[in-house]
Amino acid sequence: MRNSPDEYQEIRDALRDLCRQFPDEYFRRIDAQRAYPEDFVDALIGAGWLSAMIPEEYGGSGLGLTAASVIMEEINRSGGNSAAVHGQMYNMGTLLRNGSREQKERYLPGIAAGKLRIQSMAVTEPTTGTDTTRIKTSAVKTGDRYRVNGQKVWISRVQHSDLMILLARTTPLAEVTKKSEGMSIFIVDLHDAVGNGLSVRPIANMVNHETNELFFDNLEIPAENLIGEEGQGFRYLLDGLNAERTLIAAECIGDGYWFVERASRYAKERIVFDRPIGQNQGVQFPIADAFIEIEAANLMRFKACALFDAQQPCGAEANMAKYLAAKASWEAANVCLQTHGGFGFANEYDIERKFRETRLYQVAPISTNLIFSYVAEHLLGLPRSF
Repeated sequence: MRNSPDEYQEIRDALRDLCRQFPDEYFRRIDAQRAYPEDFVDALIGAGWLSAMIPEEYGGSGLGLTAASVIMEEINRSGGNSAAVHGQMYNMGTLLRNGSREQKERYLPGIAAGKLRIQSMAVTEPTTGTDTTRIKTSAVKTGDRYRVNGQKVWISRVQHSDLMILLARTTPLAEVTKKSEGMSIFIVDLHDAVGNGLSVRPIANMVNHETNELFFDNLEIPAENLIGEEGQGFRYLLDGLNAERTLIAAECIGDGYWFVERASRYAKERIVFDRPIGQNQGVQFPIADAFIEIEAANLMRFKACALFDAQQPCGAEANMAKYLAAKASWEAANVCLQTHGGFGFANEYDIERKFRETRLYQVAPISTNLIFSYVAEHLLGLPRSF
């Protein structure tokens, strides 16, 4: 399979070396136990990979989203699951671009040194879904503190994070001129919050993706934990969401290459009717089709990353990259499973695990239909559909 070196080849080679220490058997066991890959995450932190986007002055590598996306891609391409760590990458954008100097000095060195994790972002609510402007979680300022009440859902990695990015309404929806106004972003210290106004309820789900419902009951947050200007949180959030969608695209691309590589290898090795099944066009053509789709999605991923790193608008590209990559990885997953036939359902081949993991990205972090709506309205000038 073609694998041309690129300008990030050193990163790729280093990640592949690290990931070889955590073979399929490791992730298979973690998945079966519904556990968190603590050893793997510690290895990534120890090697500095999760501080890649932190500026050098705070102890990081000072790399951009493009390099971060390569890190996520290689984890998935090696058979792992970046969902355990990707929050640290995309949450970083909100803090890096909109946090105060004091906040960066307070948090970034600890994150870069591996002493703090910022793996969680609390935005989605049970009654609003992706209609973010209608969130009901409120933060009311009283003196030098904000009091938070409300509920969030599908909030991941709370149990393995020290800090969480929280979006809450500081001005009621009925009192704002634009519905995207009146929301604010806070940094929540989870060690102080859990049990003191914040309750966490895990959600059992199809994949080993540690996610939860959160309940806020008069949780107090210091006013100094407000990121940026009060009421402008939705605008700040977009930086994080664009980074998130682009990184998810890279993960899907890593998954897609993994599926194509596994399908191609098996198609060459599996002998039926005295010939390798990969000699049959009915087997090889779908694999080739999947590979082409992944290569095309990869180009849009890099375009979105380049715009983000240049601090240019990239909402359209981030959305399209996520759509194309999620679609390509899911199609590659189906092809890989079909190529393996019954063996694809056996745990020991790891296909069913990766199959479940990559299916998530048709739904999250934004559904396919919402991407269609974005493109229709913002790129094609069609009337807003909702």
